[in-house]
Amino acid sequence: MSVRFAIEPLAKTHKRSSFTCGNDRIDNYFRETVSQDVRRKYATCFIARDMERDQVAGFYTLSSSNVPLNEVPESQARKLPRYPTVPAVLIGWLARHSDYAGQGLGEALLFDAIKTVAIAPIGAHAIFADAIDDKAAAFYTAFGFTALIGRPRTLYLPVATALSLVSAST
Repeated sequence: MSVRFAIEPLAKTHKRSSFTCGNDRIDNYFRETVSQDVRRKYATCFIARDMERDQVAGFYTLSSSNVPLNEVPESQARKLPRYPTVPAVLIGWLARHSDYAGQGLGEALLFDAIKTVAIAPIGAHAIFADAIDDKAAAFYTAFGFTALIGRPRTLYLPVATALSLVSAST
C-alpha cells in the first residue's frame, strides 16, 4: 500500500459522515454504529486514512469468534483437534470508500487485518469473514478463503495460510 495511507485504530477525530462505499448497510454501520461496537468491546475498528486528504479511505472490524467444527470444510476439519468449536477472529466488516476503487485498498486492508490477527497475543486458528453479498464473497475467495458448510457467505481461512499469503505478497 502506498505511503499515502496510514492504517490506525478508529478515533473520535476520524470523519465518518462522508464515508460511502456503495452499500447502504455498510455505510450506515460505519457512520452510525461502529463506535458503539468499539466502546462495548464487541469489535475493534481500524481505518485507512488518506493522509493527503485527511479522509477515511476504508476500514475493517475484528471480533473474537468461533465456529462449530462441523461447519468447517472437511479437508481442513480433519487436521484439527476434535473440540466442538474452532477459535477464530471474525472480520465482520471491511470496506473501502468508493473514491478509492481499483487502487488495491481492499487487499491492503485485508492483509493488515491478517497481520493484526497474527501478532495478537491470543490463540486463534482461523480468520472468518462475513461477506455482505456475493461480490464480497468472491473477494475473499480470491485470497483463498473457503465457505463454511451451509453458510456460503461466511468464509474461513486458517491463520497459517493467511500468513503465507501475506508473506508472498511482500
